[in-house]
Amino acid sequence: MDYKKYRVPTKGKINLKDYDPDDSSEFDGKKKDGQDTLLKLNQEIEALQEQMFAEGKRRLIVLVQAMDTAGKDGVIRYVFEGVNPSGVRVAAFKAPSAIELSHDYLWRVHAQTPGKGEIVIFNRSHYEDVLVVRVHNLVPQEVWSRRYEHINNFEKMLVDEGTTILKFFLYIDPKEQAKRFLARVEDPTKQWKFNPGDLEERKYWVEYMQAYEDVLNKTSTDYAPWYVIPSNKKWYRNLLIANILRDTLKGFNMGYPEPPADLEVYHKKLLEMTLSDEV
Repeated sequence: MDYKKYRVPTKGKINLKDYDPDDSSEFDGKKKDGQDTLLKLNQEIEALQEQMFAEGKRRLIVLVQAMDTAGKDGVIRYVFEGVNPSGVRVAAFKAPSAIELSHDYLWRVHAQTPGKGEIVIFNRSHYEDVLVVRVHNLVPQEVWSRRYEHINNFEKMLVDEGTTILKFFLYIDPKEQAKRFLARVEDPTKQWKFNPGDLEERKYWVEYMQAYEDVLNKTSTDYAPWYVIPSNKKWYRNLLIANILRDTLKGFNMGYPEPPADLEVYHKKLLEMTLSDEV
């Protein structure tokens, strides 16, 4: 699968209207084929993540931003199915608390960055401070407009210190969003997920798309690239992200740590224990 066309270039400007949220052109098969392929990718990701955790050298942030219903939780559920929870965790950035608001806006984010051997999935992120904050005029333009540079510098520092950053914008269209809201309302097991306030937020669609375009154009860098992931088709969204993640992990060229010295001696002792009734 060639996913390079979804990577936002670091030079020039993109327009989201040039991206098709219904696209699935990089996979020849149908939905069932894509789901089967994802299961195989899950196994590869599981093995690579286990190796990353054992090696304990690298750090990885998988950052997911999207409009409501685009599938942030779905990506976490299906792309990371089977991984060892000891080495993977989710950091969900909701409305900041009073304590968080008393610090700078990156304070709560830095506290969630991964340690060595760890993958942290950002469900929303520091980009909320140039998205929702901008759209709802929570701070003056002169404040949020300088945050792009802050964010680029923050991410560069993380990368320089050994963290790899993958950033995914899950792109859906308004019609698809409406269908997913309707599905929540009609399904008794999903009605709890529906928030009437989401419909109010939908009224700012145009403003959000402009804010996202600025984010993508101003903060997609060689060291922390953005990908625009077409997300009208959930299976293709998951497949695309899983491919990028798998290839990123393979690119780490990891190895398992060296086993303890005299492993053969311990092996012999353990074999003897299995044949003995003694403790």
